[in-house]
Amino acid sequence: MGSAIAIASLLLSASAQAGGARPGHRIWHPRPTTAPWQWQLQGKIDTGFSAPVYEVDGFETPKRTVAELHRQGRRVICYLDVGSWESYRPDKAEFPRSAIGRKYEGFPDERWLDVAHFRSFARPLEQRFEMCARKGFDGVEPDNVAGWEKENHTGFEITRRDQLRFNRWVARQVHKRGMAVALKNDGRQAKQLSGDFDFAVVEQCFQYHECGYYKNAFVDEGKAVFEAEYEQKPKEYCETARAIGFSSIGKSYDLFAKPWFPCGRPGAA
Repeated sequence: MGSAIAIASLLLSASAQAGGARPGHRIWHPRPTTAPWQWQLQGKIDTGFSAPVYEVDGFETPKRTVAELHRQGRRVICYLDVGSWESYRPDKAEFPRSAIGRKYEGFPDERWLDVAHFRSFARPLEQRFEMCARKGFDGVEPDNVAGWEKENHTGFEITRRDQLRFNRWVARQVHKRGMAVALKNDGRQAKQLSGDFDFAVVEQCFQYHECGYYKNAFVDEGKAVFEAEYEQKPKEYCETARAIGFSSIGKSYDLFAKPWFPCGRPGAA
């Protein structure tokens, strides 16, 4: 555990003053690392993993859990959905029907949002960012920011330009509240967006041969990539992950605390 805290201390110190943040507050800027991270979106948060960075659900995780992780020297990322509507969230009624599209494949309780006209639901998103800030999170991972990709079948005509505008608005709103912001997937636009985002959270880029997008746009620019694989075995990607400076872990799709198969260990180069 001691070596994990040492790594965490290095990550904690990698920050810079940001305009629009709370007075005296420094926005976190995680540097490339192969030390493991933990991603848990379901179940009671298990704080016992040797990971200097945790990502947890912004709605379900109480402020006291964020504070507990901070006492252990860890950084904490707030998971939020911004590009799709979830039927089980307490603010679901604040999204206009006209902005709610087709079902998100594989997630029957989620539907795509019309980010080309995001101003119609900007208010509930801003309230979500405020919630993360109140709970003391260090960063936000805004999910589903690649609706422009034709294979997603959102039910809307969302262009590449629409998506860039929305993603950059999200980044500004998070920064305005003093938190770091992650680019979640959207690798085809990673190079254009890396200047607006502080780090990346990526799924299955080794399985789908997309990791080059994030190495070029983030690691090569001195920014961390936190990556998860669900179907491949660690021996299939961990050596490469360490070589290119990714913090990669093996997880299951349901994102409970376990399984957790980190490629790197605290103290890894």
